[in-house]
Amino acid sequence: MEPVLVLDQLDKSFGGLTVTYNVSFSVMPGEISAIIGPNGAGKTTLFNQITGNLLPDKGRILFKNEQITGLRPQEIVARGMGRSFQITSIFPEESVLENVRISCLSRRKEVLNPFRNVARFKEATDQAYFILESLGLAKHAERPAFELAHGDQKLLDIGIALGLEPQLLLLDEPTAGMSPDERQLTRDLIKRLWEEFNLTLIFIEHDMDIVFGIAQIVRVLQLGRLLAEGPPEEIRNNPEVITAYLGEEVR
Repeated sequence: MEPVLVLDQLDKSFGGLTVTYNVSFSVMPGEISAIIGPNGAGKTTLFNQITGNLLPDKGRILFKNEQITGLRPQEIVARGMGRSFQITSIFPEESVLENVRISCLSRRKEVLNPFRNVARFKEATDQAYFILESLGLAKHAERPAFELAHGDQKLLDIGIALGLEPQLLLLDEPTAGMSPDERQLTRDLIKRLWEEFNLTLIFIEHDMDIVFGIAQIVRVLQLGRLLAEGPPEEIRNNPEVITAYLGEEVR
């Protein structure tokens, strides 16, 4: 089986600050994995390189055996990659339904004139409702997105990404700012979405209960370098990872 994503010696610097250095790893189809590390380790910068928001200074990125290094974000999305953001990227004045429907229509290239093809518009609406049902947001479908609680806005951001029908989904700190109860519900939701939508999924997360609860593979960044990667128990007991990030209490 071929990897769905390959990172090959990615470097990125800003001025004299190296943010990622010689990062290489492969992600297999259907894998659910986590990227962890201290603040400033380069996790979001790495996501930005994968999704085309930043151009690596060196190295290459392969997605489904095609080199995507240097492609624009929309070109990468069109190839089957989706992403949610640490700071939500939603249309606050639009309804919850419309946020996801716009994404579904975008996938069908119907955003500029959604009524040109009534069948596709209905199909996109049905798909948007299905996604909202999966996220537990259907009851808020007609509300403006800005009225949602923070946790629900984070879920809506995931819904927008799902509307693009990704094969690979990247989630940047999906539980940031949530209460402990919300984080646990979101952990279960992420696992269910991974199964229900048949995704390959990579997420950045600081909550180790979530990381060790659902990730098959954990990758650890420190100062822009890949410190370790492996199954959760291996990472949990890795002396370098304990010293650099986890601490003894996580074992």
